Amino acid sequence: MNNTIKLSLIATLFLSTNLIAEEKLEDITVTSATKTNQKLQDVTSNINVITAQEIEERHYTTVTEALNSLPGVNFTANGGLGQSTSVRVRGFDTQKLLVMVDGIRYNDITNASGANFSDLMVSDIERIEVIKGAQSGIWGADAAAGVINIITKEAQKGLHFSASQEFGSFATSKSNLKASYKADRGYIQASHNRVNSKGFSAQVPKGSNLNDFEDDGYNNKTSNLKAGFSITPTNKIDISHTIIDANSNYDNSVYVGVYPNSTLDPIASANSIATATNKTTLSSINFNHIDSFNEVDIYAKQSTFKREYPQGFTKLYEGEVKEYGAKSKIDYLDDNFVVVGGDYKKFEHKDTVNKSFTNKALFVTNNNKFNNILGGTTILNESLRYDAFNNFDNKTTGKIGLKYQPNAIKELSTSLNYGTAYSVPSSFQLYSFYGNPNMKAEDTKSFDASIAYKGLSLTYFKNDIDNLIDYDTATSKYANVNGTSTLKGYEVAYNTTLFDTLALSLGYTKLSAKDKDNKDLKRRAKDSVKFGIDYYGVEALHLGLNGEYIGERKDTNFATYSEVDTGKYLVANFVANYEVDKQLSFYGKVDNISDKTYQSVFGYSSSPRAFYAGMKLTY
Repeated sequence: MNNTIKLSLIATLFLSTNLIAEEKLEDITVTSATKTNQKLQDVTSNINVITAQEIEERHYTTVTEALNSLPGVNFTANGGLGQSTSVRVRGFDTQKLLVMVDGIRYNDITNASGANFSDLMVSDIERIEVIKGAQSGIWGADAAAGVINIITKEAQKGLHFSASQEFGSFATSKSNLKASYKADRGYIQASHNRVNSKGFSAQVPKGSNLNDFEDDGYNNKTSNLKAGFSITPTNKIDISHTIIDANSNYDNSVYVGVYPNSTLDPIASANSIATATNKTTLSSINFNHIDSFNEVDIYAKQSTFKREYPQGFTKLYEGEVKEYGAKSKIDYLDDNFVVVGGDYKKFEHKDTVNKSFTNKALFVTNNNKFNNILGGTTILNESLRYDAFNNFDNKTTGKIGLKYQPNAIKELSTSLNYGTAYSVPSSFQLYSFYGNPNMKAEDTKSFDASIAYKGLSLTYFKNDIDNLIDYDTATSKYANVNGTSTLKGYEVAYNTTLFDTLALSLGYTKLSAKDKDNKDLKRRAKDSVKFGIDYYGVEALHLGLNGEYIGERKDTNFATYSEVDTGKYLVANFVANYEVDKQLSFYGKVDNISDKTYQSVFGYSSSPRAFYAGMKLTY
C-alpha cells in the first residue's frame, strides 16, 4: 500500500463537510442535499459521507454498523443479526428518517418503525450519504430527522469480476459475488450478497447466561442489477433493481396474567421460538437528458414490502410505494443553479388493511455561490416544497442554509441551517389493530449551526416537534401527543493524522431528548463517544481499532414496569487487513474485543466477543 493510497484512505475516515480541508473534497460529490450532484464542500447542510474505502477497510456486515461510526447517530437492537433495529439521528425515531437505496424509498409503509434496518446489509456500496436536520423542503414526508441515501457502485470500464468470502463466530458466513461490463454506449452489472448465521438468543434476561437459551438464526440474500444505455451523447436510460430476501428466528414476548395487568415472563420469552420472512424489492428507471440549458431527469420508482410472521398476532404485511416524477437542474451565472420539479406517490397497504393514499408535490431549490465583500466564499441555499395529500392536510415546507468560508483563514468554515418538516402516520399506525385513523401529521422545526477549522468541528442542533406520533399504553393505540417535544444538543468531531501513517478520529454527542412534560425520551443516550485509530506504517498492512462509549440511557423493564439504565458501557472492535497484491487481500476482525456484556434494549442480547476472517479476489 503506497503513501498516496494511505493518505487517501486517511482523508476519507469520518468524512464530512466540516472535517476535511477543501483540497480533499474536490472529487467528492453528493446527491441527497439538493437532489442533484453537488460538491461536498459546497453543501450547507450538516452532512457525513461514509465511503467505500472505509466500509471495505472495516468490513462492516450491516449498514447499521457503518452508520454507528458517525457522531449524532446511535442504534438499539432487539438482539443480533436480523433482529428489529432502530437507528436514531440526533434522537429522532427511525420513522422520521427517510432512507433510500440508489434514490429509491426504503421506508416500509406497513411498518410503524419506518425503514427496516435489520435486513439492510453492506453490499457493493460506493458511499452512504447522511444529511442531518429537517429535509422535507427537499424530499417531503419522513425526512424530519434527515436523509440516508445508500448509493451502490457504478460499473467500471471493461470487464470486471470480484468475489469475497468470510467465516466467523456463531457459524456465520458472508459471501459476495459481482460481475460488470461497461463499454462506450452502455453498461451492465450484477451482484449477489449472502449472509448466514446460527446466531444467538435474541432475548436474554438481565444477568442470565447467553448460552442457556436457544439460538435465533438469520439468513439474508441481497441481489442487485444495474444497467444503462446511451441513446445519444446527451440522452441515456438507467435502470436499477434490488431484491432483499431475508429469514430470521426471533423470540416472542410471553406475558402472564390478565390484560391490562399482565407482565412479561423473561425466561419463557427468551426460550420461545418464532420465525419471520421479509422480502423487499426496489426498482427504478430514469431517463436523463443534458443540453446547454439544463439537465432533466424523468423517473419511475417502485418499492414493495412483504413481511410474514406465522406465529404473530398479525401474520402478513404487504405494502407498496409507487413514485413518478421529473426534475430539471438549470445552471446560471457560473456556480449558481436552480432545481425545479414535481412528483406523484401512491402509498398502498394491501393485506387485511387494504388502504392507500396519494401525494402530489412541487418543489424548487436555489443555490448561490459567490465571493463577498468580506473576502471569502458564501454559499446560500433555499428550498421550498408543496405537498398535497388526499387524506391529510396539505403541507408547505422549506429549508434555508448559509455557509461562509473566509479567504483569510484557510480551512475555516461556518454554516447555519433552518428547516421545517413533517411526518405522516404510517398505514400501520392509522389502520391496524393498534391504529388511530384520526391522527394528524407530525410537524418539526429544525435548526443547526456549525463551525469547523481543520480537523475540529462543533455543531449545535435543536429540533422542536409538535403533534408527536407515539404509542399510548393506556389505550393500546397510536395517537398524537399535544405539546412540543424537544431534541437538542451538540456534536464535536476531531480528526488528525500523525507521521502520515496514523489516523485518529473522535466524535462526541451530547443529547437532550425531552417530551412535552420535560421527561427523558427512552432509548436515547445522553452522551456518546465514537473513536477510531488506524495504522498504515507497514507496507500492505492496515491495523484498526474503533468503537463507542454509551453514557446514561433509559429503558423500561416490562416485567416490572420500572425504569432501567441500559447505558454506561464501552465496546471496541479490532480489524487487520493485508494486501497480497491488487487482486488478492485477506482480513481478520474481532468484535467486542473485551467481551463486554451489555444490552442496548433491556432484556435483549448483544454480541459477545466474536471472531471473523475473510478474503477478497478482484479481477
